[in-house]
Order: sequence, then C-alpha cells, then structure tokens
Amino acid sequence: MATANDIAKYLLSLTDEESGELISHLKLQKLLYYCQGFALALTGKPMFAERIEAWQHGPVVPDVWQEYRGYGSSAIPKPEVFDPTVIEDSMKEIAIDVYTVYGQYSAWRLRDMTHNENPWKNTKLNEVISHGSLTEFFKDQVA
Repeated sequence: MATANDIAKYLLSLTDEESGELISHLKLQKLLYYCQGFALALTGKPMFAERIEAWQHGPVVPDVWQEYRGYGSSAIPKPEVFDPTVIEDSMKEIAIDVYTVYGQYSAWRLRDMTHNENPWKNTKLNEVISHGSLTEFFKDQVA
C-alpha cells in the first residue's frame, strides 16, 4: 500500500505548472481526503494507511501536513524525485479522477465543501475521521 505522502506526490505530479495549475497545502489535504473517501467507497480498501483528522480548516493527514507545512499557503512544486509505481493502478485512476473533478476548485472552496460533509461535520475537532464514516458518505456520492 502506498503512503499518504506517495499519494500527495502523485497528485502534485499531475499539475501543469506552466498553465498556472498550482496546489497549496490546504488544497492538497482536501484532495487526499477525497482520494481516501472514494477509494474506500469504490474498492473497500483505503488508498493509504495514515489517519485523517478533523482539523479547524477541514480534513488533514498529519503526516503530510508535517512534510509540507513549510510551504504555508504557497504553491507546492512538483516532486523532483518520485516513483509512481509504488501506487496501485486502480488507486492511481481514483487519484486522477479526484484531481480532475476536485482539482479545479480553490483550496478555500474545497475547505468549505468538506465542512458541509458528514465525515468532517460529525467528527470532533482534532479526532480521527473514521474509515466507516468516509465509506458511508462516499458510497452515497458514487451511487
């Protein structure tokens, strides 16, 4: 299984920096949340093992937050070194779909969207958003 940081790097590798596509740390966190939710709903398996927590500005993967926190609200560049073969093809397809659908939104729009969704709304601040709540919510989204 890929790590959340592997998925983060994969999402970052999808950006077209020359056309102005940029991913901030806030946006990356929300894309990871959607990747995990849709992976659970579509395959019954998590995309990554790391936990997602309900933070003030929405869902956050603490391990990825640590990795990229130095960027603040600035764009995170594409990874210079990255091996996409560590990610299963089925998970790459989900990540591409998430990036295509949700990557078009701003970080703050994604933040607002997650604040209106049950996995974040029904989890106490700074607690883990359960796989069960993600699966239940996202199964309705794909149905």
